[in-house]
Formats: sequence, C-alpha cells, structure tokens
Amino acid sequence: MVAPLRTWAALVLLLGAAGVEARNPGFVVRISQKGLDYARQEGIVALEKELSKISLPDFSGSFKVKRFGKGHYDFNRLEVTSFRLPTSQISLLPGLGLRVAMSNAFIQVSGHWKARKNFIKLKGSFDLKVEGLSIATDVQLGSDQGGRPTVSASGCRSHISKVKVHISGRLGWILNLFHRKIESRFRSSMEGKICEKLVSAARSKLQPYLQTLPVTAKIDQVAGIDYALINPPRSSANTLDAELKGEFFNLNRRSAPSFAPPELNIPPASDRMAYFGVSDYFFNTAFSVYQEAGALSLSLSDDMIPKEFKVRLNTASFGGLIPQLARMYPNTAMKLVVSTATAPSLTIRPGSVTLRPEFNLEALALPPNAAQVPLFVLGLSTNASIEVGVRGVTIFGTSTVGRVNLELKQSAVGPFSVTLLEAIINYYVSSVLLPKANERLEKGFPLPLFRQLRLSNLVLQPRQNFLLFGADIQHG
Repeated sequence: MVAPLRTWAALVLLLGAAGVEARNPGFVVRISQKGLDYARQEGIVALEKELSKISLPDFSGSFKVKRFGKGHYDFNRLEVTSFRLPTSQISLLPGLGLRVAMSNAFIQVSGHWKARKNFIKLKGSFDLKVEGLSIATDVQLGSDQGGRPTVSASGCRSHISKVKVHISGRLGWILNLFHRKIESRFRSSMEGKICEKLVSAARSKLQPYLQTLPVTAKIDQVAGIDYALINPPRSSANTLDAELKGEFFNLNRRSAPSFAPPELNIPPASDRMAYFGVSDYFFNTAFSVYQEAGALSLSLSDDMIPKEFKVRLNTASFGGLIPQLARMYPNTAMKLVVSTATAPSLTIRPGSVTLRPEFNLEALALPPNAAQVPLFVLGLSTNASIEVGVRGVTIFGTSTVGRVNLELKQSAVGPFSVTLLEAIINYYVSSVLLPKANERLEKGFPLPLFRQLRLSNLVLQPRQNFLLFGADIQHG
C-alpha cells in the first residue's frame, strides 16, 4: 500500500502489545484526535487508490422483450475508473479500538457487454455510477508474541444508495430496459467487494508495515532498549494510548531491573498529534545497565588535559599540593581513573531534571618500565542538571554540573588535605569529563517510531516522574 496509508497505520498503532503484565510502563505514547484526523487525511488518498483496485466479476443474465423475444447478455471487463471518498472520519471506541467511517462516496465503473438472440450477436460498452456509498469498519488493535502491533478489520458494512447504468452500442436500449435488474447485480457485487478489499488491505498491506516497528533498539555494544508493549493499546473517548516497557537491557546478559517504574499520569492534551511520556525509570535503567557492565568509567592521562592548564598530570605538578607524593615517585607520570560508585539516579520533577552522581577517582603513578602504582582514592559528589530534547527521532541530552565536593577514601602516600585538590579536580571535571559525558548524551537514543515518520513542532514539559514530549507527526 502506498506510503500515506502507512502513516494511517503508524498513527493508529505506534506500538504493539507483547501480552498483559501487571506493571507500570516506562514509556507511554498517546495519539490525540488531532493525530487521528491527520491519519485520516493522509490515509484516505491511499485508501481511494487501494479501493480503485477492486476486481469486479463478470456477470450474465437473460432478457425478454416483446417482438424481440428472449435473449442472453454478458457484462465483462469491468474496471473501476474512479473511487472518491469525500467524507470520512476516524473515531475512538472506548475500550474497543477504532471505527473508520466514510460516506457520500462516489464510484465510476466502465466495461463491455454482449447480447445474443439465436444467431444475432450484439456488443457495446457501458458506464456505471455509484452514488451515496457509505462504508464503516471497526479496527481491532493487538500484538504478536514478539511485541509488535497487529491490526485487523471486522464488522465491515457498506451500503450503496443509488446506482446508475448507461449502456451504449447498437440496440443498447434493449438492455437499458432492464437497468434495475442490472443495477441490483452491480450493487450486491460492489458492496461485498468493498468490505473484502478493506479486510484484505488491513491484513496484507498495513500489517507488514507495522512490523517495521523497532521493538528493540541496539544502542551500542553494551545496551539495547526494549520498546515492547506491556498492554494492548487502549482507546478512551479522546485518545489512544500505548504502554511500553521502556527499559534498557544488557545485550550480553539480560536481567530484570532491580527497581520498578513509577505510575505515569499523562495529562489530557490535544494541541499536538502525539505525546510521549518518558519515565525517569527509562533513564535510570540505562545508568544501571552501563554501571553493571563497567562502562561508566573513564581514564584520564596527561595528553587529555588542555595544554594551557599549568597543573599537569604528573607527580611534579601534584607534588606541590602533596609533597610526599613527589618524594616517593619523583617526576613520574600519573593517570586518573574515574568511575561511578553506584549507578547515577535521575529525578524528574515539574520544571526540573536533576542527576546526583557519585564517583570514585583513583590516582595511579606510572613508573617507567614498571607496573602502575595506586596512590589515593577520592570520593566525588556533585549535583547535575540535564536538558533533554528531541532531534529528528532521537532523544538527546546536555548536562551541566555544579561544584564537585571531594572526600579522601584511601591513600598510599599518607594523609593530605583534599581542599588543595578541589580546584584541579573541578577543572578536570568541567574541561574533560563533562565534554566526554555530553558527547555520549548528544548521540541520544532512538524513539519507537515506524519507518519514515518524522517529528515536528516539539514541546517538552518535565512532570512528576516523567518527561512529556508533544509533537506533530509527518510521514516521509
């Protein structure tokens, strides 16, 4: 089916269900009536083209005319030349799904006829117009075992209020005498074919497109995201909601998170076509996965320190602040290893997104031709704020940090005052560590969207326990 009809499917079912689980979602997608209206506008053009492909069967019958006698006719090579759906709507059926209704439809059909009476054979062409056609079908939303959405059409009803046939050709007037009988045959054939085509299109055209949904998304060599639905999509009086797991997992050793997602109370909204509720659980499962994989660590060497900074990463520079260090390891290169003590925890509240990470900083001496030597371990704590946005189909972020507080946890070079190191460590954090972290955050994470969908007209609001994104959706 053509691309706009795929847009219809994508807006109707952004996500599929993977079975019912008694849990809160980590990610929610909500389609508003505005989104459904856009789907209708885009999809109706494609649906007209699809219905224009209806194949009508040949049919035949007999006739009897005074002074002419009894004869036989055949109508063949029937072709739909135009199918117009000027009035249509998609409405929500609370708790059931959707209803697609079209009215005042107009169809044109052309074809050929043949008639015979004994040895007399006649033929010609005909044109048929269908007016006042109404179509309605219900759409059920489901899922397969892999968590992708499924769609089916049922309860289809079509009704033709008026059929007009014009028969041309030599003695075509004879067949025009029986237009009511001929029109009745057309009506019954056309009504059945319309519903048959709609049900078939849902199964053979829309369903394959729904399989393009990325139920899992690989982020890197460590982590992926599970976007499978935890419940079938639910319709209310004004919206269609899809609830996803919305959690990161380790690609090599998958296990359930040790914490549960909070309840998400998505507010009523209708200004945008779609809304995305992204729980802080979503982000915190990412931190947990990378923490357990040992991926939240970074080694700093002197070549990573900006050249203009006078305090170099060696014992000569640090010896001015820790004299015993220079005596024990004179003129020796150093390395700092920064790692998270525990998985960072992101907190989302109305108006703010904050992160309170705690790090360990281990200093190592690098004697020439010898193994590295542990020097001391510092605990680092700070407050960070994060700006989150959407670019294309990707969630990305940018973080800023406050002043870093230090605590001496271990020392192999004797006691020393960490206050003297605060300026240096704060510089390293702001000039080296923060840019590295933002480089990863800028890459972002993909949103669960069907192929060829784009977001525009974005708005973002931090809410209690989740970020609310509002966006319009376009296909192409």
